[in-house]
Amino acid sequence: MNKLVFLLGGLLLVSTSKMHAQMDASIKLNEVMTDNNTCLQDEYGRHEAWIEIENISLSTYNIRGMYITTDRSVLDKSMSVPERIKRMSIIPNGDTRTNLSGRQHLVLFCNSMPNLGTLHLSVKVDPTKPVWIALYNGNATQLIDSVTVPILAADQSFARIANNGNAKDWEVKSGDRVTPGIANITTVSESKIDKFKREDPHGFAMAIMAMGIVFLCLALLWIFFTLFGMFMRHQETAKKVINQQPIKPITKTVEKTIEVGHKTGVMLKEGFDTKGIDREVYLAVIGLALRQYEDDIHDVESGVITIKPKDTGWDDEYSQMTHLHEPVMPTNHMEQQIPKGPELK
Repeated sequence: MNKLVFLLGGLLLVSTSKMHAQMDASIKLNEVMTDNNTCLQDEYGRHEAWIEIENISLSTYNIRGMYITTDRSVLDKSMSVPERIKRMSIIPNGDTRTNLSGRQHLVLFCNSMPNLGTLHLSVKVDPTKPVWIALYNGNATQLIDSVTVPILAADQSFARIANNGNAKDWEVKSGDRVTPGIANITTVSESKIDKFKREDPHGFAMAIMAMGIVFLCLALLWIFFTLFGMFMRHQETAKKVINQQPIKPITKTVEKTIEVGHKTGVMLKEGFDTKGIDREVYLAVIGLALRQYEDDIHDVESGVITIKPKDTGWDDEYSQMTHLHEPVMPTNHMEQQIPKGPELK
């Protein structure tokens, strides 16, 4: 009977220890600020370095009795528990804020004195050096979480990106992105107007951009109206051409041109053979006919140009070369028509 009681008690103790270990693993270091100048004030108006702890589970867990330290010597496994506790700062009980519900955060102030309040710890943080911060369970024997914080600028923080306990998931956050007491995934949004004011406080970029937009719009308007005017002029010209001279099909024009050329060649050949009309006359008439055909002055029906020769005598060699001939004596008939004067005695 006694053996059974001892066995049940051992099993209960082991199960309780495992349960506590699982609950302890849900408590994580979430964000640290080593050089707090203007970010967060305590209830006394002071700016102290602070450490944020988060319960990453959905269950409620009280972190009172846990220890926080920045002394690496506690990693010595041969060190006794009382000696290790001396180098740590305990999270005191008696405050409901240490009872963290699921996804809740708690900020603890460092470089302070515990008598100032439950959230004030005596653990030392030097902002001029990298700081190793560790969280131990209530027995001061089990390391729950730890992180090495690099040297940070004023009001910068070192925060966890994901809640998986991986040291690589930490990042340095600027002062406008620090989130004490809330989840680290929260981002500080900035409107476009505020961002423009911050980047261009004197308004030079705004003036240049406004002038550029105005000139661009004017250039686009000039191009549009220029192209529109050219289009309208061409359209008006096309209307005039259509109204004055209907456009013939290209094939018909080619056929007529070939036909006229063929018949013109035939006429030239006939004219040269018969020597009825001078070559220049042929060329002049043909040129006039082609000009009339091109300007569409006369109706184009068969395309036959008819030329009837007529001897006008304008090119008679005799009439043009009189200065080379002797004067012609009048005939008898002409003498009879001329009155005779009185005879001279």
